[in-house]
Amino acid sequence: MTAGDCGYLLLSSKFGDPDRKPLTTAQMRIVAQRAAYLPLVNSGEELTLEHLLSAGVEKQLAEKILKLLEDTLQLKAYLSKARRAGCTPITRASRAYPLALRRRLGLEAPGCLWAKGNLDILSMPTVSLVGSRMLQGENRQFARMVGIQAALQGYALVSGNARGADTVAQDACLEAGGYVVSVLADSLSEHCPDTHRLYMSEDDYDECFSVPRALHRNRVIHCLSDKVFVAQCTLGKGGTWDGSTQNLRRGWSSVYCFRDGSPASVALEQMGAFLIDTEMLADLKSLPQRQPNLFHKIGRAHV
Repeated sequence: MTAGDCGYLLLSSKFGDPDRKPLTTAQMRIVAQRAAYLPLVNSGEELTLEHLLSAGVEKQLAEKILKLLEDTLQLKAYLSKARRAGCTPITRASRAYPLALRRRLGLEAPGCLWAKGNLDILSMPTVSLVGSRMLQGENRQFARMVGIQAALQGYALVSGNARGADTVAQDACLEAGGYVVSVLADSLSEHCPDTHRLYMSEDDYDECFSVPRALHRNRVIHCLSDKVFVAQCTLGKGGTWDGSTQNLRRGWSSVYCFRDGSPASVALEQMGAFLIDTEMLADLKSLPQRQPNLFHKIGRAHV
């Protein structure tokens, strides 16, 4: 593990300690932006308060950074515990970090992802599936066909492992011999992957489920793929609606919503989603693509 990996972990992780307060996403963005002004750190010299202040980091944040970086023994113990649980950290300093997240989220990309399972799946092309927990008949068949066609056409399926659309699509993909990336909102420790599966989480690998985690991980699901399929959605509420509308506003990827005539599907189409039928899944490469939101990307740095 490199010094960069350790730095990201020390700044972004709780290490299972509820009293430890890592940097927020906004604070991590500031650190990444100011890192170019810290040449002495790159040459191996010890980071000091003066270094951070001279780079433009305000004093309160600089002091917090230095305090977090002191917890090396806690980091070592947590990494040892994670290895025993079969979990691996992938920081923004790692070559294994998904390029799609760097490209779409820039400095807002998670500082660290935890993974458990077959890491080679991250090198495959992917499609993502989101949807409601209470699926109706045709919507369920659509979710199932997304999983099957992903497997047959050489894509790994990315989803959230929640009851309903997620598990319907994931199970269908695995049954068809495909590969699945499940982005979790609960502990990786509870899951036992095989060679066709990879579990990932944005927060500490052993952190328990919470609603904020479930909502927050949706952006990772949307940003890991060029194509995101919406099996079913409720207008104006829920994680599927929030994640899909955020994607459409920010232009992360192309969104394809099942043409079920619901108010939510109509609204998503008006925002830029493509309405499709199950039959159109037979050739995923031929689906229309949304043009990238270039205006959103202007001025964004990538690390």
